[in-house]
Amino acid sequence: MSIKGNFRSLCLLVMDKIKSDIDSGKLKPGERLPSEADLSKQLGVSRATLREALRLLEEEKIVIRRHGVGTFINSRPVFSGGIGELFSVTDAIERQGYVAGTTILRTAYGEPAEEERKKLSLNPGEGVLMVERIRTADGEPVVYCFDRIPAHLVPGGYTEGGESIFKWLESVTGIRIAYAIADMEPLGHCEKVSPLLQCNKATPLLLLKQIHYDESERPVLYSHNYFRADKFHFHVVRRRL
Repeated sequence: MSIKGNFRSLCLLVMDKIKSDIDSGKLKPGERLPSEADLSKQLGVSRATLREALRLLEEEKIVIRRHGVGTFINSRPVFSGGIGELFSVTDAIERQGYVAGTTILRTAYGEPAEEERKKLSLNPGEGVLMVERIRTADGEPVVYCFDRIPAHLVPGGYTEGGESIFKWLESVTGIRIAYAIADMEPLGHCEKVSPLLQCNKATPLLLLKQIHYDESERPVLYSHNYFRADKFHFHVVRRRL
């Protein structure tokens, strides 16, 4: 297949071709790509164009380049998407064709920490319902979730009602989450969370802290979600103003 166009469009077309081959199964996770000389010849582009396309694919975590060894197709993440979109962990898993599951570790009412009190705009003496869960994709643990909800919103406690806490909260309270404010932190090995997710010490984590608001802009859910970074990939779309 020969690809034609200017340098920028050629790079994008090469990227699209490689992504298409991955989606179709022609290229498998972990598979090594042909050498730059062979691949540029197959695609009918210069090696400079190919190198730039591979650099961009590496930034997107689509390929991994190992100096002196070659370029490999990355193991496909469970979820790859924009951080600007509000999604449940269940949605993230199911969109990629996996079966989402849940292991509940703990549910309890308790006194909120000062940070939780501020984030949820709680008055002195008001408690929270704490829910700790492991989320799985086809049975494999991929996310540790620690959610806190103002206790007065859920006096009946946490009852299993499907996998998504968004849908559960709406079904038992009528509260619909409209938007969230999020912070993301890269983490290394975590003594508590890494063993729960069956991570070795070399596997990094991504911590997504989110305050969720209902349609009246009231904070109703404060969550800490620890994602296995080898399973999830997020990107941010930045627009010039």
